[in-house]
Amino acid sequence: MTKLILAVDPVQGSRLAGELARADVEVVAVTDAAGFVEGALRPMSRSDEGGSLSAADAVVLESGADVLTPALVAACDRSAVRIVALHRTKDDERRAAAFGVVSVPVDADAWTIVDAATGALTAAVSGRGRHEQRRHRVVTVWGAAGAPGRTTMAIELSAALAGAGARVGLVDADTHAPSIAVALGIAEEGPGFAAACRQAERGQLDEGELARICVPVRVGGDRIDVLPGINRPSRWPELGARRVEDALAVCRRWADHVVVDVASSLERDEEIVSDLIDGPRRNAATLAAVQAADQIVAVVAADPLGVARFLRAHAELRAAIGTTPVVVIANRLRPGALGLDARGQIRRTLERFAGVHDVWFVPQDPRSADAALLAAQPIAAASPRSPLTLAVRRFAAEAIQAEPVPRDDTRRARRPRGAARARPSRPRAAP
Repeated sequence: MTKLILAVDPVQGSRLAGELARADVEVVAVTDAAGFVEGALRPMSRSDEGGSLSAADAVVLESGADVLTPALVAACDRSAVRIVALHRTKDDERRAAAFGVVSVPVDADAWTIVDAATGALTAAVSGRGRHEQRRHRVVTVWGAAGAPGRTTMAIELSAALAGAGARVGLVDADTHAPSIAVALGIAEEGPGFAAACRQAERGQLDEGELARICVPVRVGGDRIDVLPGINRPSRWPELGARRVEDALAVCRRWADHVVVDVASSLERDEEIVSDLIDGPRRNAATLAAVQAADQIVAVVAADPLGVARFLRAHAELRAAIGTTPVVVIANRLRPGALGLDARGQIRRTLERFAGVHDVWFVPQDPRSADAALLAAQPIAAASPRSPLTLAVRRFAAEAIQAEPVPRDDTRRARRPRGAARARPSRPRAAP
């Protein structure tokens, strides 16, 4: 039995609920559109007020500009809930079409709505092939202050995902030191992510517009679609929180994986601008990107200073993202900075002080990194056989593309060093 939420005018909702009951459709909740939107966008909401997304197959709602927004469409996509929009005007109908949402007239009868909802659900199931079965995801690459290699990891992760056959969008949302354009030899005067944010604010951003303003970068026979960042840090007010959220919601439908490079600071500055209710926030882009992510890649420099900085910032990250999954990758691993058993020292430190049980490692390869920087290419293009490239490729295949595998915490018991090194429970660490 199909389960629907009716987010419409109360009078119309009561009439439709009665008609839908006769059509063997279960109405989970009847609410007004504003109440539904507020509940759907509330972070980690456990309330059934306004209808629970997890309890429905589809939602029927009015398609006004203040209701059908990129943030709402993204929230419904994450919960695998289809949308049936009721349009009053041609503009409403075009807005629904831009989002790829099924639309029927606002005065449609219950049978028309049932047919539209059934068609949307059937298309979602029958059209899900091997490529479409992967959920479109936003992966935000973050790291503590001190240049642990966030941009390098974002670029190499994008190249690895593209090499696996996915369509990848690489977004530079760093408002402090944007550098993807320089690293990849892209002109900094192009439209980039700032233009996408402006278009999203106007409701004019769609997949076609993203294809127009992105810059394609080739890695062998694969392609990464890049949205460069701002060319001067003083332009940070252009990347407001709402703009970034809306732009990433559209990017989610545009690519299989959207990799977002952000700055390190998660500090909130409400006290500094307390007299401006809706004033710009210096770190709004970073906070919006980590909160919109399906997964966080936290980069830590594999040296004593980098680990110490990460431990201080990790609590702030957790406070900002709630229950979003985080995978930790230790970059530039080398024995000289930590002595014997560098991996073991990093694992034990992060497990003891941050509760991080699984750590991935990327070895330092300065020769390949320098060659890529000189050629303004990803390391995967300049040195395909680099141990760094191979480690990131393995990380992407097992930690990003694959479904999370439940881990057995009983393995934490102390064992002889030789046995611990040979255990099959650590196959994912890069050699």
